[in-house]
Amino acid sequence: MASPKTVFSCLSLLVAIILCFSPIHCSNTIGKGYRLISIEESPDGGFIGYLQVKQKNKIYGSDITTLRLYVKHETDNRLRVHITDAKKQRWEVPYNLLPRDQPPPVGKAIGKSRKTPITVEEISGSELTFSYTTDPFSFAVKRRSNGQTLFNTSSSPNSGFGEMVFKDQYLEISTSLPKDASLYGLGENSQANGIKLVPNEPYTLYTEDVSAINLNTDLYGSHPVYMDLRNVGGKPYAHAVLLLNSNGMDVFYRGTSLTYKVIGGVFDFYFVAGPSPLDVVDQYTSLIGRPAPMPYWSLGFHQCRWGYRNLSVIEDVVDSYQKAKIPLDVIWNDDDHMDAKKDFTLSPISYPRAKLLKFLDRIHKMGMKYVVINDPGIGVNSSYGVYNRGMANDVFIKYEGKPFLAQVWPGAVHFPDFLNPKTVAWWGDEIRRFHELAPIDGLWIDMNEVSNFCSGLCTIPKGKKCPTGEGPGWICCLDCKNITKTKWDEPPYKINATGVKAPIGFKTIATSALHYNGVREYDAHSIYGFSETIATHKGLLSIEGKRPFILSRSTFVGSGRYAAHWTGDNQGTWQSLQVSISTMLNFGIFGVPMVGADICGFYPQPTEELCNRWIEVGAFYPFSRDHANYYSPRQELYQWDTVAASARNALGMRYKILPYLYTLNYEAHMTGAPIARPLFFSFPEYTECYGSSRQFLLGSSLMISPVLEQGKTEVEALFPPGSWYHMFDMTQAVVSKNGKRVTLPAPLNFVNVHLYQNTILPMQQGGLISKEARTTPFSLVITFPAGASEGYATGKLYLDEDELPEMKLGNGQSTYVDFYASVGNGTVKMWSKVKEGKFALSKGWVIEKVSVLGLRGGGQASEIEINGSPVLNEGEKIEVSSKEHTYVVGLEEEGENKSVMVEVKGLEILVGKDFNMSWKMGISGAN
Repeated sequence: MASPKTVFSCLSLLVAIILCFSPIHCSNTIGKGYRLISIEESPDGGFIGYLQVKQKNKIYGSDITTLRLYVKHETDNRLRVHITDAKKQRWEVPYNLLPRDQPPPVGKAIGKSRKTPITVEEISGSELTFSYTTDPFSFAVKRRSNGQTLFNTSSSPNSGFGEMVFKDQYLEISTSLPKDASLYGLGENSQANGIKLVPNEPYTLYTEDVSAINLNTDLYGSHPVYMDLRNVGGKPYAHAVLLLNSNGMDVFYRGTSLTYKVIGGVFDFYFVAGPSPLDVVDQYTSLIGRPAPMPYWSLGFHQCRWGYRNLSVIEDVVDSYQKAKIPLDVIWNDDDHMDAKKDFTLSPISYPRAKLLKFLDRIHKMGMKYVVINDPGIGVNSSYGVYNRGMANDVFIKYEGKPFLAQVWPGAVHFPDFLNPKTVAWWGDEIRRFHELAPIDGLWIDMNEVSNFCSGLCTIPKGKKCPTGEGPGWICCLDCKNITKTKWDEPPYKINATGVKAPIGFKTIATSALHYNGVREYDAHSIYGFSETIATHKGLLSIEGKRPFILSRSTFVGSGRYAAHWTGDNQGTWQSLQVSISTMLNFGIFGVPMVGADICGFYPQPTEELCNRWIEVGAFYPFSRDHANYYSPRQELYQWDTVAASARNALGMRYKILPYLYTLNYEAHMTGAPIARPLFFSFPEYTECYGSSRQFLLGSSLMISPVLEQGKTEVEALFPPGSWYHMFDMTQAVVSKNGKRVTLPAPLNFVNVHLYQNTILPMQQGGLISKEARTTPFSLVITFPAGASEGYATGKLYLDEDELPEMKLGNGQSTYVDFYASVGNGTVKMWSKVKEGKFALSKGWVIEKVSVLGLRGGGQASEIEINGSPVLNEGEKIEVSSKEHTYVVGLEEEGENKSVMVEVKGLEILVGKDFNMSWKMGISGAN
């Protein structure tokens, strides 16, 4: 018979659970919060306070009686609010994995209650203000410039949430929000409703091997950060909130409030002030780490498939791309190259080393690259050197003192513990050994959530083969039993894992298993992929000193500093195509700008029409790769004639704008700016685009408006205010004074890509491999507002020796160029300012063509001057042409002057030297 205490506790828990199904009453029954008993300035310039629980209860466990509050304005635009147990250290994201300032240690003398109670106090920084109330304790963060409240934990009868809760395995805190706030982030998940967060949808953060086809559930990564964009009196303001915590959590967004329910760790909030979306990601990535520099070739097109069963198949794939004249930079192997699916091995039958080396030598001479997959599970096999060296170095995660046993593709496996320094060294050595076996150019680390085909405590069965070698291979064949004996395996609060409140140890490592120094998997689960990524980056960097390329499925806060990401196992469906845009855009906000989805879908087989439309989107993903399932029919882009035509068109444009993409890569590395961006990043004043998820920008100015529905030959595109020019026919323009939706023609092999006014876009002539495309002459596309008598445009270009580890100026192997252009008084001018031009000069890069769009009136360019010297056409190869713009929507209907495009070809302007160029135009009314 249960004790009365147990019965009461169970009834309390039942009441709380029942009430939580009501969005109005959820969470306001768990305790009465804390009161502030003291606060004082700390030696490091922050403030330390102590909180005491007001009334204890047993719902979800015992309250932590005394908490330590630490508040600090870390920079002019970043505020930290850290709340933890005042008496003992709790789990936090390791400071060696994610470097940041550490709060003062806990456990010091706790302040006594003030005789005069505090009602409201403020701690002000340059842009953010922290205020608090004492009893019950709550805090608010406000923007100083306009007084707006960004975050407010104060509970009221109408707030729909209760006071702060802090127990060992259950932490809860809420904030009120204005109804008109637009929120983005809180991933990773597949958001069917677009990039903007939708009230009352589930947002659970816990890394899981759950296919990306599952909508609105926790997927491969955990990013507990959101951006909040508000339009206040016609002026946009953006900020972001990060709860740096790796434990599983549910986040309930109700439109007017947001509640975190976390199963461990601490409250470690960071608030960044913005106020623009670009400011937000700059400030955010200055905290979590700037995105990794990517090699130039990684911006080319990639082809992969699970099921390239032998070397002759990938040789044929490479040859077929060349015959079809479709660009291809990188060929990939899933686990087909491995010996019995074991990491760091080659199959002696399917991928014999001598033949593979010959193939790699051939493609490397062409400029192509080779990337292979690697899973964390190390096969348990006494004849397997990687396993034996791992056992000798004691590198695996333990359960009750023994390496935890799981099952993945090789069968029984152990998982390396990347929190252990010895594991990092061993892993790096295995990467080195494999690179000597096969000179790969990058690593694809998969299944690192961690994925396990079994659950619980398992043993290798006796007397039967496991796996059998038949069927799909993901059926558990170990002998397993559930682990339910500890609170770490069955926590009192169940997050909505996999969308069905699955046990948190389901199909992964048992959460009571131990990492290095006694760290529980319960706490470290969601940083497993992050820790593996750091170890892999270190290992690749040590081999040849080249810039590493890593693609990781599981990510966490800071992963973008080391790796690219793809959105996982999607479907060959129109919905997956649509969702891919939102996921891609979210990862730009997360600080992982090198991101893309499996083009044409991982499974099942896409239709020919869908694959056409997908490459028209995927050609403009920052990371552009076609990948398919073992059981799906072949879907390389040359398999259908129509898809091949669409690929030549869309990828042809991608390869022409590679200098722009690479410059965006540099910008991302320096400031965190996403490569692919939501429209509101460039047009935050234009509220119509706040929910736009069917279009996207590359950088600030290049807009992609794809077809995302079956059977459509038109697309309705949203055009923010200004002039937009079609990249495939620059005489076509869309002009809107106030922004508008426009229906554009979009036949099967055609994608709408538009360039915004006031832009200078550097391009080259393209090619089938980025290495050769990079040697072609440059052209500049300069856009002015259509028909304007005056205008100004800017652009930039970054060039370097792209496999150097660092992406920076000052090493003698990089060049940076700022481009400028103006029109006024009938004169067009353009000029450049070059930083460290030696590298560009050594490559002999020249600007061969300039195209200026949107010039007012008509007539030809005359009196052309370059660097102050007149250009005489006699005996020179310079050609000047002029074409009138046609408007899909624009000037004609608004009664404005017409405009023209002027092209000047045959130039030989050195990229690595400052230049200036001008000409006179026959522009009516320019004076």
